[in-house]
Amino acid sequence: MPGAYSMLSQSIKTSTTDTTYRSLKQLKIYTGEYMMYANFNPQDSVSSFGIGSYSADKDTVTENIIYNASDSIKNDSTIRFKLIISKTDSGYKQIIPDMQAMSQKITLTEEYKTVGTGTRTPLDGVWKESKTFYVKGKDTTKYNTTQFKAYYGNHFIWGHTYSDSAKRNHTGIGFGKFEMMGTNKLKESVSASSYYQDRGHDIDIDLEMNGNDEFKQTISYQNGGKAIEIYQRLK
Repeated sequence: MPGAYSMLSQSIKTSTTDTTYRSLKQLKIYTGEYMMYANFNPQDSVSSFGIGSYSADKDTVTENIIYNASDSIKNDSTIRFKLIISKTDSGYKQIIPDMQAMSQKITLTEEYKTVGTGTRTPLDGVWKESKTFYVKGKDTTKYNTTQFKAYYGNHFIWGHTYSDSAKRNHTGIGFGKFEMMGTNKLKESVSASSYYQDRGHDIDIDLEMNGNDEFKQTISYQNGGKAIEIYQRLK
């Protein structure tokens, strides 16, 4: 399963309905041990993501989602899904035949095309943010977010949750392609994001690897400010 996959369609079937969606934007990444997905609905700007470990046995993939979030809801309790996988000419199709949602049993079917490349980078894997802060001049602001990031096959996903001053939860995501621009520089080309200012834009990132299991990324802005994030590899 390792690779990056873009969703072509999503079908939800219940005892009374059968609906197929083709406008949802979703990317899914499987690394050697972990998986992550993120999606964005252009019609209502609602986004969601999930991350966890997985195992494969013949035509069945078991995903153990350890963290997921959608809009104002977040969940850090482990959820297990069994996916029936079949290969297609462009990628694969997955079926979850007995998924519980909206107080009813549904069959969820998704079809994906392969978009990842075979290029390997030191960033390949799944990461959890340990620190994030914004620096401008002598001022430093620390942010309290839960954020994950996945890199594989020259594609990336990030997803985060945070609480505002009224203690309301919010979910944000972004995904697209990435390219290493030397040892210490990275360019992320954002194809989908909860944040309109990122969509369709390239983001230049200064990168510092601390061994194989930690990295720091710095994004510099025109106003002189810098966003700094430190990540630890999931093991």
